[in-house]
Amino acid sequence: MMKKLRVTVEGKSYDVIVELLGEDSAAQVSSVPSAEPSSHASSSGTAEPVSSPLAGKVVSIGVGGGQQVEEGDELMILEAMKMNTHVYAPRSGTVERIQVQAGDNVEEGQSLMTINGV
Repeated sequence: MMKKLRVTVEGKSYDVIVELLGEDSAAQVSSVPSAEPSSHASSSGTAEPVSSPLAGKVVSIGVGGGQQVEEGDELMILEAMKMNTHVYAPRSGTVERIQVQAGDNVEEGQSLMTINGV
């Protein structure tokens, strides 16, 4: 099964596709992602939802509504299968709305919050 994920490395977001092989499989890179961030990260003046990269539980939320964030800032931490996954801002802007709270269970692709770009 193929899965599309957004990975943030040193503040830059990359869209990658991974193949889920099973519980004991090691991750393999099939191609190197483009060095350019995805096009929606550079658009300005529009609200952008931040979606959950996986199904899991919200451990903590590090920002509040109305707070200014920079691209790459940590927004929250999710936990799945006893592993923490950090969710980072895909763009700079203002946190417009937070749709979850600590302790909530979330599904992959579920909107966690909205950031209005600058």
